[in-house]
Amino acid sequence: MNKLLLSALLLASYAVNLSAENNATSEIKVNADANSSSKSSRIEKKIQEQLEREKKYAKEKTFYQGSDYNLSAVEVDPESLSSVPVMEPQYDFDMDDVYSDIQ
Repeated sequence: MNKLLLSALLLASYAVNLSAENNATSEIKVNADANSSSKSSRIEKKIQEQLEREKKYAKEKTFYQGSDYNLSAVEVDPESLSSVPVMEPQYDFDMDDVYSDIQ
């Protein structure tokens, strides 16, 4: 659960940084501010929901089986995927470079 919370926080900080870098004009900045405030409020809401679930699990202190989980609560919002950049593969990656600093 902590990994999920950490990934949500990282995604939120990345989305805020990305929206701040892409705003070139004041009109776009106004629209982006409105969007980022709605995104940040949506993210804050999701974080609060997850914290409530964490409190419940900490209080119960039980191990759950797969059928006990409701995974629909932690599904990825499709609207948030449009802000994630596509990473290009590193075709020139060489494993020999990884160990070049170890002599």
